[in-house]
Amino acid sequence: MKKELKHFDMLKSPRKVAWYLKPLINLLISPGIKKHKPIIEYVGTENIKAPFLLLCNHNAFFDFKVAEYVLKDNEANYVVAIDGFLNREGLLRNVGCICKRKFTNDLVLVKQLKKVINMGNVVGLYPEARYSLCGTTAVLPKSLGKLVKFLNVPVVTLICHGHHINSPFWDTSHDRGVVHTEATHKLLIKKEELDNLSVDEINDMI
Repeated sequence: MKKELKHFDMLKSPRKVAWYLKPLINLLISPGIKKHKPIIEYVGTENIKAPFLLLCNHNAFFDFKVAEYVLKDNEANYVVAIDGFLNREGLLRNVGCICKRKFTNDLVLVKQLKKVINMGNVVGLYPEARYSLCGTTAVLPKSLGKLVKFLNVPVVTLICHGHHINSPFWDTSHDRGVVHTEATHKLLIKKEELDNLSVDEINDMI
């Protein structure tokens, strides 16, 4: 008899991070931060408070650790590709992750992101939608500017350098020793600036 596949519930609302997992997140990111000692430059984000949109480049899983480190007390909900939810859906939902099908226009996701903003959380988005194997950038979707206008919150960027060297996606099994990394956490667009910016201007800034 053919086993019926259980489909992901894409309409399930995003959650705040479960209280009992918050200490675990800090525990998991601490060793990497202590080892690689990332040099982080804060540009207008020293005292920023959620809600806001956080746009990050994507070189390695270590990106998430640095993101959590710079966010401090700001709680984020990250968009994660659907294959990342396989066999760990419960855990990812409990740490606030939002499921996304790859290579599709997803109006449901847009609504989910608005819910995150209404919750008072940070939307954590990796708009390149893939790991960089050698630290280069990828083309960003033109719809990103429309999303920024729709969410109507400050836009913050986190650009990391060196993660593709210390923990490349294609080989995470070998310890490369201490490879120091750098990151810039920048307030790119203030909320009050959005009304006077077009979608194209926002995309150019990003």
